[in-house]
Amino acid sequence: MRVGLSLRSASGGARLCRLVRGLRDLLPDVTDRRLVAHLRTWLGRWPGTGTGLTVVGSARRVEPAWDGAVHAILGVAGPGGGVLSVPPPAVPAVTDLIAHGGNLATVPAAAKLDGTWFVGVFRWSIAPAPLPDAGEWVAALDPSVPPWLRPFGHDVLVAVDPHTGEHLAGVGIKRHDEHGHELAVVTAQAARGRGLARRLVAQAARRVLDEGAVPTYLHAPDNDASARVAEAAGFPMRGWSIMGVTP
Repeated sequence: MRVGLSLRSASGGARLCRLVRGLRDLLPDVTDRRLVAHLRTWLGRWPGTGTGLTVVGSARRVEPAWDGAVHAILGVAGPGGGVLSVPPPAVPAVTDLIAHGGNLATVPAAAKLDGTWFVGVFRWSIAPAPLPDAGEWVAALDPSVPPWLRPFGHDVLVAVDPHTGEHLAGVGIKRHDEHGHELAVVTAQAARGRGLARRLVAQAARRVLDEGAVPTYLHAPDNDASARVAEAAGFPMRGWSIMGVTP
C-alpha cells in the first residue's frame, strides 16, 4: 500500500508531515511483509477471510515445533480477525463450533485433542526501543550458559555481573520459521528492577530484524511485569492475542 501526499503548502506542510509519519507507523501493523510471511507460514494462512476466526488445517499442527513438541492448535487474532490453525482432520468440527458461537475453551474437545486452552498477548516490533545493549551473544551450548537457555540452541543473549561473572538475565530465541522469531527473557530475582530485561529484549529484537525476520513477544494477559518490559523494549500493545492448546 502506498501513500502519496503533496507537501507544497508551507502552512499545512507540518501537519501533513505528521500525518505521513503517523500513517507510516500504522501501516506496518497490518502489512509488514515479515509479519505476514511469518503468520502465513506458522499458521498455514494469513490473513483470514473475515472479521472472526478463520479455521485452517495445517500439517504443522502435527509436526514437532522448535522445541520438539507438537503444538496441535495455534491461533493469532487481532481487531480485524484472525486465524485458528488445527490438524486437517479437525477442521470440520472446529469450524462448526466457531460458526455456532461455541466457547473457544471447548476447541480441544471438538478437535478430540488433549490439553488446556490458553489465551495470551501477541506483540511484535519493527522499531525496537533505542536502548543500550546489555548482554553478549554466546553459543547456547557454551558451558557458561545457564540450563534454561540451552534448549533454544543457536546463540543466546546473556548478561553477567562484570565482577563476579554471575548470570543476571538472558534471552532465548524461538525460531518458529525463517520469518518470525519469538523472544523469551528471564531475569534472576536479585537482578530485577535494573532495566536489564527491556534492554536485552530490544537488543535481541534488533538482531532478529537484522537477520530479516520479525521479532515477536508473547505473555500472559495478567503478567504486568512482562507487559512493561515489552512496552519499554518497543513492542506496543496492539490488541492482538495468541491462543492454542498447551502441548
